[in-house]
Amino acid sequence: MDENIPAAEINNRNQRVKDFFIKRKKQIITIFTIIILIVFGYFIYQDFQKKNKIKIADEYSEVTLDYFSGNKKNTKEKLINIIKKKDKTYSPLSLYFLIDQDIVIEKNKINELFDVIINDTNLEKEIKNLVIYKKALFNSEFETENNLIKILNPIISSESIWKSHALYLMAEYFYFKNEKQKSKEFFQKIISLEKSDPSIKKESEKRLNRDFSE
Repeated sequence: MDENIPAAEINNRNQRVKDFFIKRKKQIITIFTIIILIVFGYFIYQDFQKKNKIKIADEYSEVTLDYFSGNKKNTKEKLINIIKKKDKTYSPLSLYFLIDQDIVIEKNKINELFDVIINDTNLEKEIKNLVIYKKALFNSEFETENNLIKILNPIISSESIWKSHALYLMAEYFYFKNEKQKSKEFFQKIISLEKSDPSIKKESEKRLNRDFSE
């Protein structure tokens, strides 16, 4: 304990500590300044993000309300602009609105917008998988087998909650093309999948018993 240490040694120790801080005063001040700036910068950035989110939400609400009230001027351009802002909520919603209302019908343009959301927008993993599934669903009426599987591959090769949905889409795709064996194989994959969506699994069992029973 300090009471057993000679006073001179205590003074020397205190002096060394004092000298250490004096010598490194500039560095210490710089470090504390950087820390303070980082903390303030973080809160300023969070505040900016929050305000920007509100602004984008207001833009989306205004465009869609105008559309349904009959004011459809520049709807396409405004929604595409929101998509390009890469907001995790309103960019996907804007694309779905464009598709659902047939505002954009060019397949290449829609796929280009899907790619902005899938590749450039900071989405949570399963939200991203849902967007990938929706892209495949959009393309399922006209894309080739290889391209459709390529689109769905990030889901099919993962343990995503959307995996059984993706497999079901492929099963239906091949059934519609009258490729019954391939369709059957995808339905069977759904049945054997441990984490299949219960409703998808049940429907797959029904389809196998109804359409593929010998």
